[in-house]
Amino acid sequence: QVQLVESGGGLVQAGGSLRLSCAASGRTFSPYAMGWFRQGPGKEREFVADITWSSGNTNYADSVKGRFTISGDNAKKTVDLQMNSLKPEDTALYYCAARPRSFSIWQYWGQGTQVTVSS
Repeated sequence: QVQLVESGGGLVQAGGSLRLSCAASGRTFSPYAMGWFRQGPGKEREFVADITWSSGNTNYADSVKGRFTISGDNAKKTVDLQMNSLKPEDTALYYCAARPRSFSIWQYWGQGTQVTVSS
């Protein structure tokens, strides 16, 4: 049984910072990649950032490049998202996700953690 648990959300003023964390449990679970998605009010869920453990490569949505940084520990199966220079449009429910293989979909999802940025 694989579970992803997020933490670190909250309320912050525009221009501020937050750090989200996600921990994956499951004794034999070794994901190919982990990432973050978000869903704002009245919007579709969208990709934010991901990291591929085998290469260390990271990808970011254009809207967060230069402001957000994804990092993690493959051995501990944890992934963090450092969010700086937050904007009101970053307000969303942020989800951690994991892909078991390079060719697989984002199969595992956390419950989400709320980030609210006030103007």
